[in-house]
Amino acid sequence: MEKMDSKKLLFVSLMIFSMFFGAGNLIFPPQLGQLSGTNMIISMGGFLISAVGLPILAIAVVAKAGGLHILASRVHPKFAFAFTVLIYLSIGPFLGIPRAASLAFEMGISPFLSNTVGESSLPLFIYTLVYFGIAYWLCMSPSKLVDRFGKVLTPVLLVLIASIFVFSLFKPIGVFVAPIGDYAQFPLLKGFLDGYMTMDAIAALNFGIVISIVLKEMGVTEEKNLCQIQ
Repeated sequence: MEKMDSKKLLFVSLMIFSMFFGAGNLIFPPQLGQLSGTNMIISMGGFLISAVGLPILAIAVVAKAGGLHILASRVHPKFAFAFTVLIYLSIGPFLGIPRAASLAFEMGISPFLSNTVGESSLPLFIYTLVYFGIAYWLCMSPSKLVDRFGKVLTPVLLVLIASIFVFSLFKPIGVFVAPIGDYAQFPLLKGFLDGYMTMDAIAALNFGIVISIVLKEMGVTEEKNLCQIQ
C-alpha cells in the first residue's frame, strides 16, 4: 500500500506532533508572547521558521537520505560519526533529558510537595526514573507509536493545550506592552533563536528515520511517497 487514507494520515500527524511537543515548546512561546509585546507577530514569525519550518525540512531530508549518519557521511565519514554523536548527546543527556525531566517535575509535581520535601533532590530523582521508564516503554515498539502517541497521548495533550488557550483568551493576564530587550530591536531574529532553542530542528534529524520506519511498517515504501507524507 503506497497511499494512506486520511484517518491514518491524521494519526501519523498527531504522533509527530506529540514527539515534537516537549519542554521547549512549553517554555519559549509564552516567554516570547510576554517579552515581545507589540512585536509578537514578527517574533512569532521567526519562531515558526526555526521551530516548525526547519524540523519539517529535516524530517524530509533524513527520510530521503535513509538516516542521519548516511546524510552526514556525504561530508566525511569522521564528520558523520562526530555529528551524529553530538546530535544524540544534545537531545539526550546534555540538554534534552534534563530539561524534559526538570520542567515536568516543577510544573506537575513540585507544587503539590511541601517545602521541605520539594527542596530535596530525592523526589526529582524518583520522578525522573519513573518518567523515563514510561518514555522508554512507549518508544520501544516503533510499530505501536501511532497507536500510543497518535491515538491516545496527543488527543489528551491537545485538549489540555486548547483549555489553556481558551482560558487565556477569555481571561488574559494583561495587555500588550512595549517589547523588552532584543525583542525591541531584533524581533524576527530573537524569535528565530527562541524557536531554535526548542531543539525541534535538532530532534528532527533523529526523528526523521523513526517516522520513516513507522510509515514503512504502514505500507508506504517508495521514497517519493515517504517525503510527501512527512
